[in-house]
Amino acid sequence: MKSVKIFLIILSVCAGLSNLSAQQPDSLMEYLGIAARNNPGVQQKFYEYQAALQKIPQAGSLSDPELNVGIFLSPMELIGGNQVAEIQLMQMFPWFGVLKNSKDEMSLMANARFESMRDAKLQVFYDVQRTWYELHRIHENIRISEKNLAILRTLERISLVRYKSAPSGSVPSSSVNNTGGTTGSSAAPASQGMGGMGGNNNSTTPAVSPSMSSAPMGSSGGTGLSDLYRIQIEIANLENSIALLQNQRSTVVARFNAFLNRPPQTSVSLPDSLIMQQTGISLASISDTMLARNPMINMLQYEQQSLEARKRMVTRMGYPMVGLGLNYTLINKNEMSTSPMNGEDMIMPMVKVTLPIYRKKYKSMQKEADLLKTAAEQGIQATANSLQTEYYEAVQAYQDAGRRIELYKNQSQLAQKSLDIMIKSFSSSSASASLSDILAIRQQTLDFEMKRIEALTDYNTAVAWLKRLMANSEVN
Repeated sequence: MKSVKIFLIILSVCAGLSNLSAQQPDSLMEYLGIAARNNPGVQQKFYEYQAALQKIPQAGSLSDPELNVGIFLSPMELIGGNQVAEIQLMQMFPWFGVLKNSKDEMSLMANARFESMRDAKLQVFYDVQRTWYELHRIHENIRISEKNLAILRTLERISLVRYKSAPSGSVPSSSVNNTGGTTGSSAAPASQGMGGMGGNNNSTTPAVSPSMSSAPMGSSGGTGLSDLYRIQIEIANLENSIALLQNQRSTVVARFNAFLNRPPQTSVSLPDSLIMQQTGISLASISDTMLARNPMINMLQYEQQSLEARKRMVTRMGYPMVGLGLNYTLINKNEMSTSPMNGEDMIMPMVKVTLPIYRKKYKSMQKEADLLKTAAEQGIQATANSLQTEYYEAVQAYQDAGRRIELYKNQSQLAQKSLDIMIKSFSSSSASASLSDILAIRQQTLDFEMKRIEALTDYNTAVAWLKRLMANSEVN
C-alpha cells in the first residue's frame, strides 16, 4: 500500500508539472534552454573546448619510434658471412617531467576553453533576456497606444455629436480671429503632442504640427470643426506610432530568433504581464561573487597556470633526451668462411643521447613563458577593473529603474483619474473641461504608462545584467 501511495503521489506531481508546462510552453526559461542548445556562438565555443580536450592525450604521448631498414643490393662479404640487410629501431624519451608538464599545460588550456564557452553562453543568455524584455515593452506600448486610440475615437464621436447638435449659425466662444488670436479665456495647448509616443526616447514618431499645438480652445470646450479636426490629427499620429511599433516588433522578433537559431518569422510567446525579477542576493555580495565566479577571470587564471606548466616543461626540455634502440643485422652463410659465427645474425642494443648545447633558444622559451604569464596577470587585473565598473553601472541602472517604476506608477494613476473626470465633464457638455486640457492630460497618461513599462523593462534588464556579472545562468 505504501508503494501504491508513493506511485500515486509521483504520478500526480508529474501531471501537475506537465500541466504547468502546457500552460507556459514558451517561457523565458525554455527560450534560454533553446539558446543554450542551438546558438551557433555557444556551439562554436563548445566544439573548440572539445577540440582542446583532444590535445591532452597528444601532449602526454611519446614521440613515434623510428624504424630504419637498409637492404644491400649486393650482399656485403664479411668474415662471418654475407650481410644482406640491417634493421634499426629507436625510441626517444624526453627528460623526466616533460610529458607530465606538457599534459598539464593542455589540460589547463582546455579548462580555459571551457570558461570561454561559459562566458559565451552567459552572454547569449543576457542577450536573450534583454531582447525578450524589449519585445515585451514594445508589446505593452502597442497595447497602451491602442487603448488610447480607443479613447480618442470616443472623443471624436463626442465632438461629432456636439458639432451636429450645435445651433445653426452659432459661434463658439473659442473662435479664432483674423490675426490668429483668441477671444475669451485661452487654454494651454497640448504640451507634448505626439512627440513622446512609443514610450521610448529613441523611437521616431511624428510630432504635432505647430498649427495644431497652438489651436485655441475656449473654456467652453469648443464644439466646432476645429475640435473634430484636432482629434483626427491626434488619431492619425497615434496610428502612425502604432505602425512604427509594429515594425519595431518585427525587427526585435527577428533578432530574438537569431539568438535561438530559428527562422526570423517564428512567433514568440509573451506573458500577459511582466513581473519584477529579483537578483537572489544582496547588492553588497554581488561584487565579491562576480570576481570569484566570472568566467573571463577564471579563463585568464587557467591560462596563467598553463604558462607555469609550460615554463617547467621548457626547462626540462633543455636537458638531454635519451633514446633506446636495437640494431639487427641479417647475415647469410658464406660457403668460403670457416668462422664458427658464419651465417649468424647480429643483434646490437643502442643508446642515443641528445646534446642540448645551444641554450639560447631554451632561455628564450622560458622568457616567453614569463612574459606571457605577466600579460595574463595584467589581463586579470584589467578584467577585474572592468567588472567593477560594470557592477556600479548595473547597480545604478537597477536602482534608478526601481525608483522610476514607483514614480510612474503613481503618476499614471493620478493622470488616469484626472482624464476620467475630464472626459465625463467634456461628454456632458460642461464648460469646465476644454479639449486642449483633455488631449494634454491624455498625452501625459500615455507617457506615464509607457515610461512605467520602460522602467520595468530596464529594471529586469538590470537584474539580468547583474546575474550576468555573477555568472548566474539559471539553466544547465
